[in-house]
Amino acid sequence: MLSQLMVVFGFFALVLVMVYWVNRSVSLFDELIADGHSAGIFLEFTLLSLPTVIAIVLPMAAFGAAVYVTNRMSNESEMTVLKATGLSPWRLARPVLVFGILIGAMMAMLSHVLVPASIAQLRLREGQIAGSVSARLLHEGTFLHPTRGVTFYIREITPEGELRDVYLSDRRDSERAVTYTAATAYVLNDDEGPRLTMQSGLAQTLRYEDQTLSTTDFTNLTYDISGLVSAGDAPRRRARQVPTWELLTDTEAVAEEVNDSVGEVLEEAHSRFELPLLCVVAALIGYAALMASRFSRFGVTRQIVGAIFLLVLIKIIESVVGGPVRANGALWPLIYLPSVSGLGIACLLLWQASRPFRPARRANADPVAEAGA
Repeated sequence: MLSQLMVVFGFFALVLVMVYWVNRSVSLFDELIADGHSAGIFLEFTLLSLPTVIAIVLPMAAFGAAVYVTNRMSNESEMTVLKATGLSPWRLARPVLVFGILIGAMMAMLSHVLVPASIAQLRLREGQIAGSVSARLLHEGTFLHPTRGVTFYIREITPEGELRDVYLSDRRDSERAVTYTAATAYVLNDDEGPRLTMQSGLAQTLRYEDQTLSTTDFTNLTYDISGLVSAGDAPRRRARQVPTWELLTDTEAVAEEVNDSVGEVLEEAHSRFELPLLCVVAALIGYAALMASRFSRFGVTRQIVGAIFLLVLIKIIESVVGGPVRANGALWPLIYLPSVSGLGIACLLLWQASRPFRPARRANADPVAEAGA
């Protein structure tokens, strides 16, 4: 049974990961490729978002695998044979429990290690990309404003990297405004930072005091654009990228750093322990809901819908307890209420499934049988 659960789980997880990942990739494609970034940057960002996507789908895949395998074994009379040998629903739940623990271990690795590391790297790369020349300046046919008082326009960028018909307006000086137009230009990098080298152009200087306009023709002119594309300070950390040990041992300092309350930091820390438990709960509820049902010619659709409703109920409990914990960090044990409630529901369903079937006694007993007794 355990091997069947793992195989079906692998299939469900693969399908769900692909669905969520493709959806995420589409939004990243619109943001990155439309901004002029390469396919390599797009691939890097989609790979960094993969651990978060996997963490989302693991509980759903575990629940789906438990429901599918239990239903299939019931339809093929395997459960009937196992029960006839004396195995109770509690005993049959052991492979499901082991399966849930294995999935929970995967979730623990994701929530404590891979997801924080991927988010940290993703934010670092976002900061670097936001300050790159290509992201801030190199766009065809668009008037850009990389900083206050500066307007930049390129009509065309050739495959060789040549910028054609460049317009640059610099109004940052309170006494004058300078406008540059050039037939061609190139972006060069040296030890002092990126430079824009314009060729065959015109520089127009307007003095605000006397409204005097002066023009200068130039063959080559170099303009410092390092102030327009600097990446600035490193992005501030968020609670999701801070290691779990630091969240628990240095809570107040982390809360001040990430600009969150102590309750929000503790909620993030203990949620990383709660998510693996929810994987175990999802698998047990999927199994127990079908085991507690009686035979029906109409199938187990009603039981599956009921199991889904129980999972929704657990998620509602999870959302309800989040508010008090964020408001008061001392209430962090409430984070584990959804998993405790889920385990209680699963145990209740298994208790119901293990009750022996006793047909109702007839109201009018056979008098001959009673006399014989």
